[in-house]
Amino acid sequence: MSDGPLAVIGVGSVGSMALWQASKLGVPAVGFEAVSPAHPRSAVGGDTRLFRMTFRGEHNLYPVLQLAERLWQGLEEESGQEILTRCGGLSIGEVDGPYIPALLDSIKRTGAPHEILDRAEMASRYPQHHLSPGECGILDTRAGVLRTDRAVLSAVDLARQNGAEVVKDARVREVRELSDGVRVSTDDGSWTFDRVIVASGSGSGALLPAYLQRQVHRKRIFLTWFAARHPEQFVPEAFPIFIRITRDRSLYGAPTIDGSTVKATLDGRGTTVADGDTIARELTPAEVAESLDTVREFFPGLIPEIVRSDAYPDLCTSDSTGLLGPVAGSERI
Repeated sequence: MSDGPLAVIGVGSVGSMALWQASKLGVPAVGFEAVSPAHPRSAVGGDTRLFRMTFRGEHNLYPVLQLAERLWQGLEEESGQEILTRCGGLSIGEVDGPYIPALLDSIKRTGAPHEILDRAEMASRYPQHHLSPGECGILDTRAGVLRTDRAVLSAVDLARQNGAEVVKDARVREVRELSDGVRVSTDDGSWTFDRVIVASGSGSGALLPAYLQRQVHRKRIFLTWFAARHPEQFVPEAFPIFIRITRDRSLYGAPTIDGSTVKATLDGRGTTVADGDTIARELTPAEVAESLDTVREFFPGLIPEIVRSDAYPDLCTSDSTGLLGPVAGSERI
């Protein structure tokens, strides 16, 4: 006998949204969460994430981003919460370097709204950034900063209002397809559902079939925050989200949300780890040194001392493309 039509394993950045959308369709769903939604040691941690309509690469993400934009707006309208703050987004790099031309090629294909700002225009409009000769900025006018905790908790709250259930402190150990459903097993028992969505972040690897386990790996992602000399210069109204890739340095970040500190974090420095539950939270001396050097060069308005840092687990694919769809040979998982 089935315990319900749908289970969602993991109620984080993906699972919370799946639960909310299923509940809007009238599907009675149960979410299983190893700790609690938006707990501070999940991949959701770190206060904010960047939302952009511009990107580099061959994959055509623009229709997905357009849909996501509408869905964020819908979540805000239904919850009454501000989740996506539209502050714009800057991409900064060398005019003839590897980043900016690739970004402009993608923008040309998609037609995403944007502005090209030379070094002088950047100095006039966004003096927080120190650009070197030969660098420029691309402004994504529809970009913004997402409040991660608020997003997850709002989606979960709406799902519950629509009849969904969330089981907390329930680490799923096995997902096994049977002839008449899918068995979900935790340390406290097992349930059978018609279908299951696996969305448990760094914990998903062990729940996937072997052919997918070989294509994913856990990563430790660290974040850093710095104090602003003049915080009013870094509020969302004055300071867009940013990604900067130039020479051998790269940094991304977001405006202040606490009125004091600014997230500015080295890009692409995630390291593979064996266990997402035991990652090192403290930064290494090398990570600290590179962070300070980069902030010192890029941001004269930030005090080059890390006032807050942390590290979070996430699950990545071997080709950096998201996994979405049924597992091979299954119509239920």
